[in-house]
Amino acid sequence: MNYKIAIIDDNSADTEYAAALVERWAESAGHSLRIFTFPSAEAFLFQYEEEQDFDILLLDIEMKEMNGVDLAKKVRQGNDAVQIIFITGYPDFVAEGYEVAALHYLMKPISSEKLHEVLYKAASNLAKTEKRLCVTYDRRTDFVPLSQILYVEAQKQYVVIHTFAENYRMKRSFAETVEALDEFFFRCQRSFCVNLCHITRIGGSSVLLKNGEEVPISRGMAEKIGKEMIRLF
Repeated sequence: MNYKIAIIDDNSADTEYAAALVERWAESAGHSLRIFTFPSAEAFLFQYEEEQDFDILLLDIEMKEMNGVDLAKKVRQGNDAVQIIFITGYPDFVAEGYEVAALHYLMKPISSEKLHEVLYKAASNLAKTEKRLCVTYDRRTDFVPLSQILYVEAQKQYVVIHTFAENYRMKRSFAETVEALDEFFFRCQRSFCVNLCHITRIGGSSVLLKNGEEVPISRGMAEKIGKEMIRLF
């Protein structure tokens, strides 16, 4: 699996140590990671406004200005899937952790064995949760279940996420969006990536979806789509 992890701690030495332990866990578990480090809650929130697809947060509690608990409360207002792990030198905030559904508290200095145990649990929880695509549009952010996406369409510097309920148009690269999807999505043409789960018929120049829409495919792509559907289903 590929996880996006944020470490928020105003102590650079603690941050580097935690990042090294996380990388060691990923290597032993066979996961790939993207680790982002932030020296403050405010620095994290600045990026989080644009990128809300983090899987795991390691939060120091005692930070200047906004502390880790307050940061977790803000994140939880619109995201109940992210796994939150508190890092602290004091046990006084344990009760507040229940308010934000924290996965665990780790006491400083962090134990490698304990961190790995908690990360395995976080990965297990994420595996049980349906993957969602973070969609930002009109100053709003939604987390759209991948199962609801019919196909993704490139429109210059924008992408349009077509779902059963509505379409979302956001400013993001097509390649980056496709990378965030799972194995059931197939790039069938330069500007289209279709959800194989919703194909009802494969034609020579297009595929028909469950909602009646047709999505164009490149020449010679029909056979590849058919083989991929047989492999997956």
